[in-house]
Amino acid sequence: MSEKIHATVAVTGVTGALGGRIAARLAGHGVPQLLVGRSPDRMPELPGAQRRGPAAYADADAMRKALEGASTLILVSGHRTGRRLEEHATAVEAAIAVGVDRVLYVSLVGAAPAATYTNARDQWLTEQFLAGAGIRHTVLRAGFYTSTPAALANEEFVVSGPASTGRAAFVTHEDIADVITAVALDEGPCSEHDGATLEITGPEALTLDEAVTRIAAATGRPYRFEPETLEDAFTRRWRLGMSGEQIETWISWYQAIERGEISVVTDVVPRLTGSPATPISDAAWWPAPKTARGTR
Repeated sequence: MSEKIHATVAVTGVTGALGGRIAARLAGHGVPQLLVGRSPDRMPELPGAQRRGPAAYADADAMRKALEGASTLILVSGHRTGRRLEEHATAVEAAIAVGVDRVLYVSLVGAAPAATYTNARDQWLTEQFLAGAGIRHTVLRAGFYTSTPAALANEEFVVSGPASTGRAAFVTHEDIADVITAVALDEGPCSEHDGATLEITGPEALTLDEAVTRIAAATGRPYRFEPETLEDAFTRRWRLGMSGEQIETWISWYQAIERGEISVVTDVVPRLTGSPATPISDAAWWPAPKTARGTR
């Protein structure tokens, strides 16, 4: 029996934790890929993959050249710049211009026009743009990463923020990558996932205290969570030299948890991958403390 011939998939964000995992999984399935980004020299070497770029989302000409020949674009959301919608829209329009057939967009659980978490508002705007762009697409809303609390900890392994009773269904990068890979491999002129919004979550919703306690047990490190008032959260971050935008972003992350906006638990991981969602205790990877973007 001959092996299936896959259409070419363009993947962005491959120098990051999520995009790199997606690309590696697709390579394992023999999918030809275009790895697209601003730093081709930092991209992984994978069988069947071409490095394309430098190509930033906002650079329409570079994106068109980078996406030439792709059938599917996996668009991993860019970092918050204040122009994220414009950047994502430019990338999608470039894809349409060169004949890309569908876009798989990595958004956030809780995306909404008035979401507490500032990043979730930007994601909702891109979702709305995609809905009217005239291209097949699937929105993949990822829950908050299992690894994030560990990355937010200080040098004494303390995670502090304005949340106490709220819950979040933290999800691993691996589970998100597996779901996105499954959707990408559902090839053909149409897919049951066309037009769908899939919310990718972990197996249970935990408070930050519960999550950090499990991280401590999983890593053997003395992680602990200390709730803060909003005033203390702001003051401490300001004294650490964080910008106003960074402070707003991280405080809103905690507040989204506190308000229950990330507490939904779905069956997307087991339904699409055939395996249960990974609990925190079984996570495969933990970042070092003080490595969360925008906190240093």
